[in-house]
Amino acid sequence: MAAARRIVIDNGAIATVDAHDTEYARGYVVLNGNRIESLGAGAAPEGLENVVQRIDASGHLVTPGLVNTHHHFYQWITRGLATDHNLFDWLVALYPTWARIDEPMVHAAAQGSLAMMARGGVTTAMDHHYVFPRGCGDLSGAIVRAARDMGVRFTLARGSMDRGESDGGLPPDFAVESLDEALAATEETVRQHHDTSFDAMTQVAVAPCSPFSVSTELMRQGARLARRLGVRLHTHGSETVEEEKFCHELFGMGPTDYFESTGWLGEDVWMAHCVHMTDSDIAAFARTGTGVAHCPSSNARLAAGIARIPDMLAAGVPVGLGVDGTASNESGELHTELRNALLVNRLGAHREAALNARQALRLGTYGGARVLGRAAETGSLEPGKLADLVLWRMDTLAHASIADPVTALVFGAAAPVTASFVNGRRIVENGRLLTADEDAIARSTREQARRLAAIAAR
Repeated sequence: MAAARRIVIDNGAIATVDAHDTEYARGYVVLNGNRIESLGAGAAPEGLENVVQRIDASGHLVTPGLVNTHHHFYQWITRGLATDHNLFDWLVALYPTWARIDEPMVHAAAQGSLAMMARGGVTTAMDHHYVFPRGCGDLSGAIVRAARDMGVRFTLARGSMDRGESDGGLPPDFAVESLDEALAATEETVRQHHDTSFDAMTQVAVAPCSPFSVSTELMRQGARLARRLGVRLHTHGSETVEEEKFCHELFGMGPTDYFESTGWLGEDVWMAHCVHMTDSDIAAFARTGTGVAHCPSSNARLAAGIARIPDMLAAGVPVGLGVDGTASNESGELHTELRNALLVNRLGAHREAALNARQALRLGTYGGARVLGRAAETGSLEPGKLADLVLWRMDTLAHASIADPVTALVFGAAAPVTASFVNGRRIVENGRLLTADEDAIARSTREQARRLAAIAAR
C-alpha cells in the first residue's frame, strides 16, 4: 500500500470485533489513506513515514464505526407525534402528513437524521425512503446529497408503494406510485447513484415498503429487478401481529412464506423488525441467509413486541441494528440501541443469557456490515479494511469506574465521541461534526417541520 498519509492512533483500548473478538487493553491503529494499515498491542511501530497526525487515545475505547441497517430519514420532521399508538394506528395518523413532503423537507430531514447519527458514532448509514408524492421533486437525489456532504458511508434503500387507500392500503393515493413508475424510478436511482467499488460511499438497494402497502407484483418484479441490477433487497417484515393477520387474510400464508413465494428470501435480502417469527420462519431465514435489522427502541415505542434475536443468532441469521425512523425513535441515535438491544432482549425468554455486551457491540458493527453486504470492507478493525472507526471517551464521570470498556460502552450512559473517521477522514471531533453546521441544521429542520405541519393542516 502506498504511503499516502498515515494517521496513528495510540494508547487506547481496542475492540476489533474481528472473527476472534480480539481486544487490546492498550494498543494502536495505523490508518493509511482510507484503509486500516495495521493494529496491535502496545505502541505503534517506530519509523513510520508520512505521518500527518498522531492521536493519543489514552482513556478511550477504539471500535469499528457503527452501522445503521434501517432508518426513515424523512420522519425527522414529524417527531413527537402519535406517541401512544400501535403501528397501524400510527401509520394512519401520520400518512396524511407524510404525503405532503417535498424535496426541501426531505433534504433537511436527511441532514438532521445523518447529523444525529454521525455525531454518535455511526459511520455507515442507510435510509429506506418509500414516500414519493406526485410533484415532490428529486427526493432520492436530496438524500444522497445530504449523506455525501455529511461524509458518511451510505446505502439508499429506494422504497416504493403502489397500494393506496383505494386499493386497501394505508397511504393516500397521491402518495403512491404505479407499478411501472416505481420500477422505472428505482432502476434509474440505481443507475445514477449505486457504486460497486470496494470503498463505495453510496450504494442503492431495491426496497418496496411492506406487504400491506405494496402489490404482490411489485414485490416479485422488484426482486427480479434487484437481481438483474446486482443490488440488495430490503423491506419491512413480520413487524406486528396485525401484519401477520393481514398476510393470512390476503395471501393465505404468513409473512415469511409470502416473502419466499415472491423471491424475497436470500443472502442479498435484509428485512426490518422481524418481531413475530416462528421457529420455521427463523429456520427459513437461516437456510437462505436472509438478514434482519433489529430496531429495539422502535419496536418498544410502537408496542410491536420483542424480536427473538438470541434464537436468530443461534440459528446463524445475520442480524444488525437499526434506529428506524425518528417518528418512532425520537432520539435518532444508534449507539443507544446497543444498550436497548441487550436490555429488551433480556426481558424475553432467554432472560440474562439473551445477549452480552460484546454480542451487542457486534450487532451494531460487524453484524450491520454483514446485513448490508459490506462485511468484507467494514464492520471490524482489520488490516486492509476501510478506515471507519470511532474513539469513545471512557475516562469521564459517566464511565471511569467501570473497569471493562466494552461493558462501559454498552451498559453505561451514551459515551462521548472524541473522534469518528469515515474512509480515513475525520468527521467528528470532541462530539461535534466537522462536516456540517449542527446549529444551522437544527434551524432548518425546525423550519421545515413547521412548514410541513402547516401544509398538512390545510
